[in-house]
Amino acid sequence: MDSAARRIGLTFALFSLYAASVISARSDNVKGVVYDARSFIINGKRELLFSGSIHYPRSTPEMWPNIIANAKAGGLNVIQTYVFWNGHEPIQGQYNFEGRYDLVKFIKLVQQMRMYVTLRIGPFIQAEWNHGGLPVWLRDIENITFRTNNPPFKYYMAKFVRKIVDMMKEEKLFASQGGPIILAQIENEYNMVQDAFKEGGKKYIRWASNLALSSGAGVPWMMCKQQDAPGPVINACNGRNCGDTWIGPNHPTKPLVWSENWTAQYRVFGDPPSQRTVEDLSYSVARFFSKNGTLVNYYMYHGGTNFGRTGSAFVATRYYDEAPLDEYGLPKQPKWGHLKDLHQALKLSRKAMLWGTYSFLSHRKDFEARVYEIPNKKVCAAFLTNTHATIDTTVKFRGVDYFLPHRSISILPDCRTVVFNTQKINAQHNSRSFTPVVEVRKKRKWKMYKDYLPRYQDQGIVRNYEPLELMNMTKDTTDYLWYTTSFHIEEEDLPRRHDIRPVLQVASLGHVVHAFVNGKYIGNAHGSKIEKSFVFQKPIKLHSGINHIAILALTVGFPDSGPYLEHRMAGIHSVAIQGLNTGTLDLTSNGWGHQVGLLGEKLQIYSQEGSSKVQWTQPVGNTALVWYKRYFSTPLGNDPVVLDMKTMAKGLAWVNGECIGRYWVSNTSPLGTATQTLYHIPREFMKPKGNLLVVFEESGGNPDGIQILTVKRDEICTYVSEYHRSWSRRKGKVLSIAEGVKPEAQLSCPNQKIIKSITFASFGNPTGVCGNFTVGNCHAPQTQAIVEKICLGRNSCVISVKGEDYLADEDCPGTTDTLAVQVLCTL
Repeated sequence: MDSAARRIGLTFALFSLYAASVISARSDNVKGVVYDARSFIINGKRELLFSGSIHYPRSTPEMWPNIIANAKAGGLNVIQTYVFWNGHEPIQGQYNFEGRYDLVKFIKLVQQMRMYVTLRIGPFIQAEWNHGGLPVWLRDIENITFRTNNPPFKYYMAKFVRKIVDMMKEEKLFASQGGPIILAQIENEYNMVQDAFKEGGKKYIRWASNLALSSGAGVPWMMCKQQDAPGPVINACNGRNCGDTWIGPNHPTKPLVWSENWTAQYRVFGDPPSQRTVEDLSYSVARFFSKNGTLVNYYMYHGGTNFGRTGSAFVATRYYDEAPLDEYGLPKQPKWGHLKDLHQALKLSRKAMLWGTYSFLSHRKDFEARVYEIPNKKVCAAFLTNTHATIDTTVKFRGVDYFLPHRSISILPDCRTVVFNTQKINAQHNSRSFTPVVEVRKKRKWKMYKDYLPRYQDQGIVRNYEPLELMNMTKDTTDYLWYTTSFHIEEEDLPRRHDIRPVLQVASLGHVVHAFVNGKYIGNAHGSKIEKSFVFQKPIKLHSGINHIAILALTVGFPDSGPYLEHRMAGIHSVAIQGLNTGTLDLTSNGWGHQVGLLGEKLQIYSQEGSSKVQWTQPVGNTALVWYKRYFSTPLGNDPVVLDMKTMAKGLAWVNGECIGRYWVSNTSPLGTATQTLYHIPREFMKPKGNLLVVFEESGGNPDGIQILTVKRDEICTYVSEYHRSWSRRKGKVLSIAEGVKPEAQLSCPNQKIIKSITFASFGNPTGVCGNFTVGNCHAPQTQAIVEKICLGRNSCVISVKGEDYLADEDCPGTTDTLAVQVLCTL
């Protein structure tokens, strides 16, 4: 055993002794965090922890309080975030902890909401974030290899980790100091790459653990997807179903931590729509806690926006919009509400889960009962599970029959009363609407500036006999690198048949190229997240004498995962012209000029000051390599604002000098639709009037089609059947919130708005989803009038879900005894 391992072993022993002393003392005066196999013990108290990932750079400081408040209202008591090294140290030795990167302010806001924090320092984070969070300047460090037993990398990693830990200690933000940070993370998903580094990987993970434990943070540390996490460092699971797929902690004294429960699927440009149902999500969480889980973290709870160029390779600008809080921080229903109900049910079961004795019953193949009980105190909680994917069932538990829908879990906080079932949604639903902002036509007037097309002979061009690698040239200061060359051909070299044309072939390592021949745009090609390299082939027109080729190559974010990240490459590596009389002309070693970035970028014409440095002209649509600008006024109200870019192709957009991200509408999914057309403009980026909107379009689009929209979730719905109930605990007993045993549906408008109209109402067997309901054959015609009488003009209303109240036909074949109502809220 090496000295580092001995130190870790000693630390583990001391840690365990300290945990035991805290547990036995159960003192409210104890500060700090320890753990055992049952749970974390925070300030002397055991806790069930419901956490959500919210990344501070993916929203604005002005948005943070509302996002955090919505998370707490959803039943969370922990906020998890990564620490973004390349955002905090974009230039070696120059640090940024301001604006969206004000980490201390973010954590203190969480603390003000009386919530905990899990700080995933990494500093490699992946996170679909550019370069996995590692600063690009690290690539220039001599003899460096990322994330292995490499002295240069370990030096810079340790320096940054200690800086963050020291910053948190100075602000007294660790739980050991009375702060909110209860858990920290070193490295990230290292098991995914460890085999590539062999013994170097094993040494590195031991070193990283020792770095964390010796940092003086005074809180436990974890490593996700690191089954051999050394010593007291907690190994944690990432995935969709860790309650079934994970083998668990690597030591019997460690708690079960689920560091990433994916609430949806992040999307890359070219992806079709995707989602994860809340029924599946809630089942996975209930399953995990039924097996002694202590912390589950939703990744993401709020995804936000990859502003600027912060997204990793091919990742869309909108991030995890299908999370419980959408891109704009608005609750997405019923996902937000159903999880809130789940958290409440688990909190009702807290005492039994944290102190009870565990038992397991399985009467038949698809039924399980997991029970936590303190018999002498009459404390008991049960999880009844139907694991079958398609068949509903009725089971007997302690002499009582319980109906269990397929693949569902019922939670019984008193081992008698079902307060929650993962398949039965009682929360209200909502749908999102986008309203165009009416603007005076003359104020929507665009102007255009066509960027400069460089040539090999230009002054300042970096020349080399072959094309140079793109990432090393740009240093992540821009997406763009120009490759230019010139060549001479004779008249007899040109094809003489009319059906033969020369073809330009460009082999690229990724991600995108746009090609120009003799000043004319001839087209583009691109790779994908799965296969970044590609070959561009287009017919071209040449003439005798000197011909010029300019290729604009670019990355759509740097890669964020895998071993040897420092060796990844992009850009063109070979160029040829086929179809000449003299055969194929290989231009790869013809001599190439390179220019980093666009002229418009260098002049910063996306800012008010920079825009005056060039001559703007009347716009021409469907033009490549062009900048457009216009001004607009901020929409009234507080609703989120977006830019509809569906008439454009690919590029970047800025508002008042702030880049709102990459757009790529022309990269359509297999379904023929764009992955993303709407782009968030935080209100903090705008002023009341005279907002400068600048768009750089790479290949051609129609700027007149760009629209400014506002976002609402004012269409709310309920979809509840007679067997739904809501519950609470009073004086130690689980009681129904509803009057008697009658189920009820609740509707509540956001932000003090009132119910303006009932757009759908049906009792019987309605089908569909919020925004698209349809009546069934058992529809009770009186439903609309009854609901209008109860709800119109109110901020909220409670509606009976009982067939007799709507004069419903109880004998109608196919009835599900379900009430579906959709209303529109307004000020």
